[in-house]
Amino acid sequence: MPGLRIACAQINCVVGDIAGNVERVLAAYEAAADEVCDVVLFPELTLTGYPPEDLLLKQAFVAEAEASLDKLASRIGETVAIVGLPIADDGLLYNAAAVLGRGEVIGLYYKQILPNYQVFDEERYFDPGGDEALVFGIGKSKIGVSICEDVWSTDGPPADQVEIGAQVVLNINASPYFRDRIHDRERMLRERVGEIGVPIVYCNMVGGQDELVFDGGSMVIDEQGGLVARAKQFEEDLLVVDLDDLDGSRVEPLLDGAAEVYGALVLGTGDYVRKTGFTDVAIGLSGGIDSSLVAAIAVDALGAEHVHGVLMPSRYSSDHSVTDAEQLAANLGIKTYTVPIEPAHAAFESMLADTFAGTKANLAEENMQARIRGNVMMTISNKFNWMVLTTGNKSEMATGYATLYGDMAGGYAVIKDVPKTLVYDVAHEINRAAGTDRIPLSVIEKPPSAELAPGQLDSDSLPPYDVLDPIIEGYVDDDLSVNELVQHGFDEATVRRIARLVDRNEYKRRQAPPGVRVSSKAFGKDRRLPITNHWPG
Repeated sequence: MPGLRIACAQINCVVGDIAGNVERVLAAYEAAADEVCDVVLFPELTLTGYPPEDLLLKQAFVAEAEASLDKLASRIGETVAIVGLPIADDGLLYNAAAVLGRGEVIGLYYKQILPNYQVFDEERYFDPGGDEALVFGIGKSKIGVSICEDVWSTDGPPADQVEIGAQVVLNINASPYFRDRIHDRERMLRERVGEIGVPIVYCNMVGGQDELVFDGGSMVIDEQGGLVARAKQFEEDLLVVDLDDLDGSRVEPLLDGAAEVYGALVLGTGDYVRKTGFTDVAIGLSGGIDSSLVAAIAVDALGAEHVHGVLMPSRYSSDHSVTDAEQLAANLGIKTYTVPIEPAHAAFESMLADTFAGTKANLAEENMQARIRGNVMMTISNKFNWMVLTTGNKSEMATGYATLYGDMAGGYAVIKDVPKTLVYDVAHEINRAAGTDRIPLSVIEKPPSAELAPGQLDSDSLPPYDVLDPIIEGYVDDDLSVNELVQHGFDEATVRRIARLVDRNEYKRRQAPPGVRVSSKAFGKDRRLPITNHWPG
C-alpha cells in the first residue's frame, strides 16, 4: 500500500443541528489536517445526525443538509474529507457519503444495503443506491467508500470496489451500542477482510441519541485480518493510522462487562439531558440500589452540582432507607431535599375513605404512595426546570412492578433496559473502579423492597431475580415462547406467570420515558408488540 495516512473522526453529532454538526466536522478536520492526513472519515449521516427519523420526510430539512455540504466543501483543502448526509436525487432520497477535497465535492456514494431490523427503519426513508462502486484516487492509492450495512453483507459493495482496484475500503457508520456489540463488529470485519483481501477502516459515531448510544470504537483491520488500530469507546476521538506503517498504531483497550454497560449509561444519560436543553436532574432517593445507581450515573454524566436528590419518606420507610440515601448523597457529593409524604398520604386516605368503604386494602393503597411521590418529583421539576430521572430497571418494567404515574413519572428512564441482576453488577463495578464504596454496601446487600407496605420485599411479588432475569431475557430479548423456555429447563408455572405479566404490562411501557438501550432487544424502539394481544405465548 503506498503511503496513506487516514484519520477516523468519531464525533458526537446532534440530530437536527446541521450548522453545529458542520462546525464539529471542521474542528475535527483541522485536527486531522494538522496531522497531515490524506483523508479523514466522519460518521454516517454526519451533517444531520443519526437517526433523523421523520425529519427526513421534511423537504426543507434535506435541502438544508445539502446546502450545508456545499458550504463545508468550500472549507476543505488538501486533506480529503468523507462525510455523510441525505441526498435527494431525481425524486428519490439516498443515504449518501460525500467525498470532499480542494474546495469541491469530488464524488457521491449512495448506500446500497438498507437495514430494516431492530432499531433500524431505513427502508421507511431511503432508496437503495444502485450498484455503482465508488472508488477514487488519492495519490497512488485507490480508495473504496461504503456506508455501515454495506460492509456487513458478504456480497456487498466492498467486494465490487476491490474488483475494480480499491486497495483499502473506508466504511462510515452509525452503529448503535448494545452489550458486547464491538466484538460482533470486529468479528464481522475480520471475516470481510478475509473475503476481499484488503484493509478496512471502520469509522463509527459516538454519543447518545434518545434511547440509542453510539459507542465509537472505530477500528482498522489489516489485510491479514488483524486488528491494528482502535479508537476509544464512549468518547470523541481522532484515530490516525499510517497504512504502510501499522506497527505504531494506537489500539485502545476495551471496557468489559459491567464497565462497558456503565460507560453506555453515563454517555446516554448525559447526552439526553444536555441535548434536550436541561442542565440539572432530580432523582427520588429511596435508599435502594436502583435509585443509588441512577444517582451515581447522573453524577458521572453531569457533575454532582447538577444532581439533586429528593428523599420522600413515608410511614412505611425503614430507618435505614433514609440513612442509606443520606450516606449515598454524601458519598456522591449531591445536595438533597427531604419531603415527607405522610401529610399527602393521610389526606388521600381521607379523601377516598367513602369511596373505598367496605373494601380491603390492596395495591391501590400501595400505589397511591408512589403516585404522591411522582407528583412531588414532577412539581419540583416544574419549579426548578430539572429533568426527573426515573429509577425502574428492566426486571420491573418487564413485569409491571412499577407504578404508572408514580415512580414511572419523569423525563428519562436511565436503567429501564438494565436487569436487576446487572444493576448489582454495575454497582459493584462503580465501587471497584473508584476504589471506595461510592454506593454504600448496606444499599447493595439489603433485600430489595418498594416499602409501600409493612415488611414488604420484592420477593413477596416476584421470583428471585436470578430466576426472573433469565426468563425475561429468553422471553423478551430472544423471543422464545413459553414452551421453548420450559424446554430449556425453566419451571412451567413460573414461566407462564412471568409471560402473562410481561404481556399484560405492555400498556405501561408505552407510557414510560425513553431510556438507554444496552441490550439487543430493549423495550421501545426494539420491541414493538401490540397492547391488545390474546396470543398465549
